[in-house]
Amino acid sequence: MSEAEQKHYFYVLLCRDRSLYAGYTNDLPRRLKLHNEGKGAKYTRGRGPVTLLYSKEYEDKSEAMKAEYAFKQLTRKKKEDFLMKETEGQYAAAKEL
Repeated sequence: MSEAEQKHYFYVLLCRDRSLYAGYTNDLPRRLKLHNEGKGAKYTRGRGPVTLLYSKEYEDKSEAMKAEYAFKQLTRKKKEDFLMKETEGQYAAAKEL
């Protein structure tokens, strides 16, 4: 599959300890499976199961990674505000789980 045909995602997970994890992938279902099997990012190991809170598809890897970087620069409060807006309040319900 060429770069032009590949999908690129920025995504945010809610970990079992209520922390947030932001990442990039080109195969979202596979990546979520790896995170929940403890084979994903080092950060999410031991913090599973994780819940997908948000994802957005981008046309190229660079744009998806820029979105990930920008999100990671936000304070926790601003990350929560972003998630509330982008998930139309579903983030609040996920926090209650």
